[in-house]
Amino acid sequence: MKKLALLIRKDRDALLSTWREQIRQLPSARALDTPTLNDHIPQLLLEMAVALESRDEQTIPEALKEGTPPAHGLQRLQDGFDVGEVVAEYNILRGCIHDLADDHGLKMQGRPFHIVNRVLDQAIGLAVQSYATARAREVQQRREEYLAFVAHDLRTPLHVISLAGKVLERLVPPLGTDTEAHRMFKALSRNVLRLEGLVNHVLEENSNLETEGRMKVERRDLDLWPFVEALIHDVHPVAGAGSTRLVNEVPEDLIAHADASLLRRVLQNLIANAIRHTPRGEVVIGARQLEAPGAVECWVKDNGAGIRAELLERVFDKGETDSEAEGVSGLGLAIARTFTEAQGGKMSLESEEGVGSTFRFSLPPASD
Repeated sequence: MKKLALLIRKDRDALLSTWREQIRQLPSARALDTPTLNDHIPQLLLEMAVALESRDEQTIPEALKEGTPPAHGLQRLQDGFDVGEVVAEYNILRGCIHDLADDHGLKMQGRPFHIVNRVLDQAIGLAVQSYATARAREVQQRREEYLAFVAHDLRTPLHVISLAGKVLERLVPPLGTDTEAHRMFKALSRNVLRLEGLVNHVLEENSNLETEGRMKVERRDLDLWPFVEALIHDVHPVAGAGSTRLVNEVPEDLIAHADASLLRRVLQNLIANAIRHTPRGEVVIGARQLEAPGAVECWVKDNGAGIRAELLERVFDKGETDSEAEGVSGLGLAIARTFTEAQGGKMSLESEEGVGSTFRFSLPPASD
């Protein structure tokens, strides 16, 4: 056992070199530099040598639990390894140690064999456990964040439904409280309020989320003018409630290559934000062809309150919003930028307090 421990200490660098050569056959390891690839393995070999020298097998699980394998699992998650590759690299190390012992005439059997296997098996278990826990946390966070994004996007159509119901109720002749139409209006109002409460609850539960995970993006060519015109029609009740005028200045022949669902959500959030800060004003939705063939720039411009200079750098951050705007979560602009970037575009802001704001975003051509 002491001979194997001495051999591992003396030939550690050569052992690591052989191990790295085989590890680079794993897809996730090919592009890693030597320090990143090594990570905690040199220290693990020293821990193994100590275990062989001490012959105290009872300390192995405790030593490894307090040692490097759990951190290694987290590091391999960041390196892009899948869990099978994490297990494989330890088993490759096991084979390299056996080959090293054979090359020097040492037989890997009995207690040395048992200790080496126990050290590696314990390391595999701890690394995989930390990897799986972190991975599950990531997946859960992405799901919760996506739910928060969807909940936020439900606010605008719910607000439209609520206002449309109120307008319709005013337009029809006065109704008695016992009529069927009156009961329908009341049911509509109750259920809209219930849905708004559920949406607000989801947003409150997810107010501390970080970034959205992967999303499916399906870009295609679409006529931008009728797309914007339909969107203006949908949000008109919201604008009408504040006497805000919506103007479509998109060229009628302009084609954009975009994910229709994501683009709708980007524009909905930008327009809703503009309406909120432009009572009795004007919101203009425009677009133009960029120099790159097929690339388009869109903008939402208002002549409303504008944004304070100290907020300009943080306006797209989640949770950053006007503290005086009651009921505003601060997610809308973060969502707009996230969904723009998911399509390969970029978003920018020009604003002057008391003059108005212009949010611009690009949509790259189909070849990008």
